[in-house]
Amino acid sequence: MAKVRSIDRVAAVLDDLGLGGRVRELPESTRTAAEAAAALGCEVGQIVKSLVFRVPTTDEAVLVLTSGSSRVDVGLLAEVVGAPVEQGSGAFVRERTGFAIGGVAPVGLTAPVRSFVERGVLAWSGVWAAAGSPRTVFDAAPDELLAATSATVVDVAE
Repeated sequence: MAKVRSIDRVAAVLDDLGLGGRVRELPESTRTAAEAAAALGCEVGQIVKSLVFRVPTTDEAVLVLTSGSSRVDVGLLAEVVGAPVEQGSGAFVRERTGFAIGGVAPVGLTAPVRSFVERGVLAWSGVWAAAGSPRTVFDAAPDELLAATSATVVDVAE
């Protein structure tokens, strides 16, 4: 059985959610929010960063979707999660999501992950998120992203 590419996994989930046809592959890297914004010609804040944190006491993965112009305050996130958190390593992120850092999509994860959306994402009429690789993105309205991820809205930005 052939391995499904992460981009195809994201596209299939978006299709199932009625958001098909939105994945764009760009010639430039979209690994960072600044690179993605430059490639798309949009504001850095419209880029949704998918950050994976690890809860050391339980080894749980936590996904935080935040605006490209924001930083996650790990102290505030720890309060929301109810335990200390740390940035997930590259190996941890790939193991828990099926994606490499720089291409972590908010949908199409290979295992369930507790997910949060930082309130700042909701300020935009449209946002862009990674679609499974450092050169692919998809667009969505913040309410579509919330529905697609079943994430909880939180205030964890610095």
